[in-house]
Amino acid sequence: MGQPTSAAITPLRISAMAQTRKNSSLPAGYVEDKSKGPMLRFQESLPRLPVPTLEETAARYYQSLKPLLSPQELENSKKAIDAFIAPNGPGRKLQEKLVARREDPKHKNWLYEWWNDAAYLSYRDPVVPYVSYFYSHRDDRRRRDPAKRAAAITTAALEFKKMVDQGTLEPEYMKKLPICMDSYKWMFNASRVAAKPADYPVKFSADEHKYILAIRKNQFYKIYHEVGGKQLNTAELEQAFKRVYELAASRAPAVGALTSENRDVWTDARATLLSADPKNAKALEAIEASSFVVCLDDAAPVTLEERAHQYWHGDGQNRWYDKPLQFIVNDNGTSGFMGEHSMMDGTPTHRLNDFVNDVIFNNKLDFSDPSVRSNLPEPEAVKFNVTKEVQAEIDRAITDFNNVIGQHQLAVQAFQGYGKGLIKKFKCSPDAYVQMIIQLAYYKMYGKNRPTYESAATRRFQQGRTETCRSVSEASVAFCKAANDASVDDKTKVELFRKAIDSHLEYISAASDGKGVDRHLFGLKRLLEPNQEVPALYQDPAYGYSSSWYLSTSQLSSEFFNGYGWSQVIDQGFGIAYMINENSLNFNIVSKGLGSDRMSYYLNEAANDLRDLLIPTLEAPKSKL
Repeated sequence: MGQPTSAAITPLRISAMAQTRKNSSLPAGYVEDKSKGPMLRFQESLPRLPVPTLEETAARYYQSLKPLLSPQELENSKKAIDAFIAPNGPGRKLQEKLVARREDPKHKNWLYEWWNDAAYLSYRDPVVPYVSYFYSHRDDRRRRDPAKRAAAITTAALEFKKMVDQGTLEPEYMKKLPICMDSYKWMFNASRVAAKPADYPVKFSADEHKYILAIRKNQFYKIYHEVGGKQLNTAELEQAFKRVYELAASRAPAVGALTSENRDVWTDARATLLSADPKNAKALEAIEASSFVVCLDDAAPVTLEERAHQYWHGDGQNRWYDKPLQFIVNDNGTSGFMGEHSMMDGTPTHRLNDFVNDVIFNNKLDFSDPSVRSNLPEPEAVKFNVTKEVQAEIDRAITDFNNVIGQHQLAVQAFQGYGKGLIKKFKCSPDAYVQMIIQLAYYKMYGKNRPTYESAATRRFQQGRTETCRSVSEASVAFCKAANDASVDDKTKVELFRKAIDSHLEYISAASDGKGVDRHLFGLKRLLEPNQEVPALYQDPAYGYSSSWYLSTSQLSSEFFNGYGWSQVIDQGFGIAYMINENSLNFNIVSKGLGSDRMSYYLNEAANDLRDLLIPTLEAPKSKL
């Protein structure tokens, strides 16, 4: 299998981002356009993604190479960088073209189309497990019955949908500045569609498709969520889900498995499916146009690992992996969520899932109305005609899925020793602190540090998505070496640790301000003419190596989740998703058989080492006389 070169496959790093605030004084340049509705009122006045100067990017790129290369390799890279940015070097022409693209009014964001295409829509490996991501929900002790749990989740999600559809959802803010809400339009009544050479997104009218799609034992059912102009209440939805459990008594051919295939294979299989029977086109559209999907799984996961597997990929059936939103409810009432990543990063779906759980656990919606109307339609089966050609495609998809998933190893480190509360007492950024836990764990396992990606949000800009934060710095490498060296005293280790944290904060702030290295170099490279000689900078082995993510990491934290994660992005690497809660840390570690369980052990050890190193630096509480 080819592997993604893009690091965009991690959901967005968010900490306090989804905190929404009502109006307060905004800096100059931000104008409210009330005619767009509350959600999009700042959209047009958001700044455009900048193009850093060649000098800035060259300097930052060179800094990022220093901890990764030998002196000789570094010298070669320096020559390639200098040649690229020389007064008449190839970088100058490309930079002029890129700046012109940024200034062109037809592009709100110079990167947006290129990135969506290169990182997602042209990417041909299966979306599961390489592009999709999951959240594992905390248990709802009042709703062990799966139909009850599904009904409450659906009620809460529909409440959120109303705000998105009507444009009344309050925007999110980052450092008190409003951020881009554009991607919310791809949340409901939308889907990805397999095509060659690139997939494309589709969006359907919310007014004309007022139903969700329930999947049980590979059978698809429409449940209308509005009847006679009135939304179904929770009791009515519960009755509909109960009916789906009754109707889907036996397993049907797993048409949904086709969406787990390599995108070219699925494109061809889709053509086979469509040519098998004219009815199949209607069935496909019914799925793609649905508000969202609720998968009623024939499973009862208990441990955090079992849950992670269930929500990240399941059994490769009973899903429609091309849908951006799939809530998953198991027979034992446990639940989670799976997202498709192409048009939307993790922040919007994180906010949706936080909202859903918040209103359920804190009784912020009325779920108790017992009245059920007598005229509600039955759940409506969405049927495919599965010919033997289509069945052959399904069988192949299931075999391929089992093969791909079988190569992956997942471990969960639910670290209960401490969390954000203690880290803040150490006067550290919690995110930078956990990045150093990850660097130290990797060093313990391999005796060296390698290129590491952390996702930084660029949603302050119009149509902004992500930028790479290169987490390995000279300071982080110096700290990891010292931390593992018994001859270095603790005071020195603490000083080196603080420098590593500062270095990390500097890079991630620059990345969030649109001044990282990776997207700029990507944009310049995109502007090479078909027959133009590729500049030495891009042919330098260090360019490929320094953007090979041996560690692909991202943070997203919620007190309502007990897990969150996705896949590694290269065969020799790990995908490490982490949550930083008040009194705990959670790591989801995925690799292709590199020893995810051992990495989990080292993460635990590194977290304890850091605490032991920093506890003596806390001021002792003054005794009361």
